[in-house]
Amino acid sequence: MFYSENITDHITCRLSELKMNVPTTKAPTANSTTLKRPTEPPQPASVCSYHSVLPEDALEVEQLKESIAWPETPSLPSNFSLNDTSGPAHSTFTILPRNSGGGWRVGDQLEVLIQITDFHGRPKSSGGDVLLARLHNPTLFAGVAGRVLDHHNGSYTAVFSLLWEGSAHVEVTLVHPSEAVTVLERITQQNPGRVSLKGIFRSGSVTEATACNVCLKAPPEKLCNFTDIRTGEPWFCYKPKKLKCEDRVIHSFGGFGLKLKPMEDQLFQRGVNMKVLIQSSGPSNITILPKLKVLNETVPTNTSGGSVNAQPAGYYYHGIWRALDGTTVHQLTNNSAISQCLSGKVLHLYGDSTIRQWFEYLISAAPDLKKFDLKSRTQTGPFMALNYAKNILVTFRCHAPPIRFGNLPVSQARYIANELDGLVGGENTAIVIGVWSHFSTFPVEVYIRRLLSIRRAVERLLTRAPGTLVIIRTANPKALSLYETLTNSDWFSIQRDKILRTIFKGVNVRFVDAWEMTLAHYLPHNLHPQRPIISNMLNVVLSHICSPAGNFTETKKL
Repeated sequence: MFYSENITDHITCRLSELKMNVPTTKAPTANSTTLKRPTEPPQPASVCSYHSVLPEDALEVEQLKESIAWPETPSLPSNFSLNDTSGPAHSTFTILPRNSGGGWRVGDQLEVLIQITDFHGRPKSSGGDVLLARLHNPTLFAGVAGRVLDHHNGSYTAVFSLLWEGSAHVEVTLVHPSEAVTVLERITQQNPGRVSLKGIFRSGSVTEATACNVCLKAPPEKLCNFTDIRTGEPWFCYKPKKLKCEDRVIHSFGGFGLKLKPMEDQLFQRGVNMKVLIQSSGPSNITILPKLKVLNETVPTNTSGGSVNAQPAGYYYHGIWRALDGTTVHQLTNNSAISQCLSGKVLHLYGDSTIRQWFEYLISAAPDLKKFDLKSRTQTGPFMALNYAKNILVTFRCHAPPIRFGNLPVSQARYIANELDGLVGGENTAIVIGVWSHFSTFPVEVYIRRLLSIRRAVERLLTRAPGTLVIIRTANPKALSLYETLTNSDWFSIQRDKILRTIFKGVNVRFVDAWEMTLAHYLPHNLHPQRPIISNMLNVVLSHICSPAGNFTETKKL
């Protein structure tokens, strides 16, 4: 995962009151230079209330935006050559020797120097490339994510914690060249509406569809304002010609439309410069020896001397996730264990399809959880599952727009903050929240606003019902095509992941680090990780629920 030295440690937020006036955003002046932050307003004059913040929120928003500031990336002339851009063909990584000499041991940190070149083999002199790194052992089904530090000169350092004995193989992946980031920054600023979202209005036999978004190119009088009264979350649709605003019945995904500039698609080629492994200039494997022990005391071992700490959330060993935050991860993989863990509990799942995947896993792994037919759409839900004998209730509800599901009844378009405010909570209630993927095509303020709204609701819930368990799912890397990149690139996910962690840092919530759990695993990246990864993620969730040290009253020890 990409590492920045300027990640904000903690930002204190205060409750923001709903702003009733929706300002008009003016078009920014065209600029040929590359911006460092992909968070400027879109160019056309629009109704964009998310650019307006209360004075007490302004500092926090700016600090959050600064925390994801990306190193400056090269500008792209209209006739640029792919050969002059970052490429994996001649780029290399080198395992650095152990600082104090001798063999590597469990507890050490391994540092790897990465040198990015262009397709001619010439070293790059600037940073900004998107890189992922992991250390793994296919035989042991072991793996851990590395942290990558950008030196802003074409070189990078990947740092890994050494956590198992035996061999370990270094793997470095170029996700995007820095020049591709330049394009992703531009389209985020200029084309926040590249995903088409619609409102379907219906009255009797008359049906109309109009475009909807957080920002629309029209004066307020030509728009239906569906800004949520309680949270202040903005949402607008163009007024239908025949029907009224109150006739909106469906929120719908209308497709994707964006044309890149000539040659820019060359920067997003699978197998060429997108999600491609970088080769080692020497050995790519090391052997990890046991820790040294003297008189039953472990002797501290030296790292290679770097200043960056890998600090992983956990690692895989024999295919099982081992958390490093003190959580004991139980293996709750069968119907009996899951039912015992959830006995007497209410589990509410809120978010996108990566959270819906968890609901689907639970009802398949625990057949005693019977899905109740709510006549809901397969993609959107809501869903409910019950185990009457064990007094278990599990629900799923997707988050409100922007969401790219096919059709979502407006009556079911609920904001998570409002749903949390409607819960009693308590010692036998667990909440899981996962919101990230559908916000990738919007300016980052949209995501910040949504998370601040959710965080405030979480804090209110924990104040009135401190025994409630709240678990946050992070983003995860995924397979990339050109379409996936322009809508949902790992680069977008990295930024939103940092914001998510920063906003909830210091709040009494648990995290499921889906990013590291996907990156460290031997299976390929996928927006919806494969079942072995999901099984490990749910083991973390259930272990938090059933942990004797947690907030829950445990009926029987596992």
